[in-house]
Amino acid sequence: MGLLDALLGRSKPVKPDLDQLFGLPSAAVTLEAAAGFRPTGVGSVCFAAVEGGAFAEVQEDVRALLDMDTGQGDVPVESVRDAYGYTWLVVRRPAEDLPSLVGDLHAVNSALEEHGFGPQLLCSLVGFRDGQGRSLALVYLYKRGTFYPFAPLPGEKRDNALELQVKALLGNDLRLEEDLSRWFPVWGAPGLGG
Repeated sequence: MGLLDALLGRSKPVKPDLDQLFGLPSAAVTLEAAAGFRPTGVGSVCFAAVEGGAFAEVQEDVRALLDMDTGQGDVPVESVRDAYGYTWLVVRRPAEDLPSLVGDLHAVNSALEEHGFGPQLLCSLVGFRDGQGRSLALVYLYKRGTFYPFAPLPGEKRDNALELQVKALLGNDLRLEEDLSRWFPVWGAPGLGG
């Protein structure tokens, strides 16, 4: 960062660190022990799709790689386009196999990044649910290299108290986003409903 950047208040963007995703299994143990939330076995990666054969080829390669496990009883990777025009690759694993789910999400992000499509990556999320049926997602912001909790309520409302509680619980497990204005709602995100 140069002197002019410092004077004007500009900062260098944080470099994405996909290995942060591997902290999710540890965070899940903390989350279950302290708040009763268990993984649903569903996660997803959101990106802004671009037109062109190279991007479509990478997307198909990623799906083919992850779909190789379907012989073991897993559901194939699903591609979903949301109301905002973003593409989500949804991965399903047994709820108790969070490390495999995280590995799959890491593979999707890495493949897109390695082929030059890192700027199109927006976020990844892993769904959780508690015994009362409440949903929670841990959302990884690709461009920030941080996580935040998202707790939706019916009617496109959020359980802010739960989100702040989860932030306090997971401070030692994950690199959490400190700027609460960046805790964007991901209404209707595939994989959030479990």
